Amino acid sequence: MGQAANKVSTEHQTIGKHKKPKQIKRKKTKAITLNNGRTGWYFATPWIIGLLLFYILPLVASIYFSFTSYSILQPGEFIGFQNYKELIHDELFLKSIYNTVYFAVLFVPLSIISGVALAMLLNMKIKGMAVYRTIFFLPTLVPHVAIAVLWMWLLNPGFGLVNGFLDMIGIKGPAWLGSEDWSKPSLIFMSLWGIGQAVVIYLAGLGDISDEYYEAAEVDGANWFQKTFHITLPLLTPVIFFNLVMGVIGAFQQFTLPYTLTQGQGKPANSLTFYVMYLYDNGFKYFKMGYASAMAWILFVVIMILTVLIFWSSKRWVHYQGK
Repeated sequence: MGQAANKVSTEHQTIGKHKKPKQIKRKKTKAITLNNGRTGWYFATPWIIGLLLFYILPLVASIYFSFTSYSILQPGEFIGFQNYKELIHDELFLKSIYNTVYFAVLFVPLSIISGVALAMLLNMKIKGMAVYRTIFFLPTLVPHVAIAVLWMWLLNPGFGLVNGFLDMIGIKGPAWLGSEDWSKPSLIFMSLWGIGQAVVIYLAGLGDISDEYYEAAEVDGANWFQKTFHITLPLLTPVIFFNLVMGVIGAFQQFTLPYTLTQGQGKPANSLTFYVMYLYDNGFKYFKMGYASAMAWILFVVIMILTVLIFWSSKRWVHYQGK
C-alpha cells in the first residue's frame, strides 16, 4: 500500500510539473495578445479621434441643425419640421431635383455602356494598346475646373470647335451651354469624357475572366456576340454592379463641373442648378445652415434608398465566377 501511494504521489508531481510550463505559456500568450491589442489601439487612436471630431460629431450636429433655424451668424431656434415643409414649396429646390435626376438617369447608364464598350476595345491584343489605354485614362487626371474651361471653349456656339465641325458637314450646331434644352446634355457629354477610371476597373474585370470559358465556347461553335452576351457581360456584372453604385452616388453629388461652368448661378434659367449646388448656396452663400442640413439629410436618405434597391436587385443579375 505504501509503495502504491508513493507511486501515485510521484505521478501527481510529474503531471504538475508538465502543467506548470503549459500554464505559464498560456499566460505569456495572453499577455502578449493584450499588449499587441493595446498597441494597435494606440496607433488607431489618431484615426478614431479624427473620425469622432470630423465625421460623427458633424453628422449628429447636422441632424439637430436640420430642425433649427441655425445660421453661421446666429445660433437659431428649434423649429421642428419647418425646414422640410419649406423645401416642399421651394420651386428652385424642386428644379434642382429635376436637374439632378435627369443627369443621373441619362449619365449612369451611358457611362456603363460606353465604359464597357471602351474596355472591350482596349482589351484587344494589338500592338501599342498601352498607348491607347493611357490616352483614354488621361482625362481623369485633369482637374474638373480645367475640364470646364476647356469645354466652354469647345462648345462655344460662335467659335467653338464642335459647332465648327458641324458647320463643315452642313449641320447648324445648337447653343449648347447657352441653351436651356442643351445645357444638361452638354454636361452629360462632358462627364462621359472623363470615365477613364471606370474603364480601368472594367479592364481589370475583363482580365479576371478565365480564358477557359472562351475556349469552351469556341469548341461549341459560339460566335463573338454569343461570347459577349453569354460569357463576358455576365461575368463582368460584379464590376458593373460596383460602378453602378458609385455612379449613382456620384451623379447625385454632381457639383464641380456645373458650378464652374455657370459661376455658381446655374444658368441658363437654372437648368444647371443641381441639388448639391443649391445646398451649398443655402449653407455658405445665404447662411441658411439649418435649411442646408435638411437638404443634406434628404439627399442622404435618397441615396441610401437607391443603394439598398441596387443591392437588393443585384441578387438577380450579378453573377460571380464559380457560382
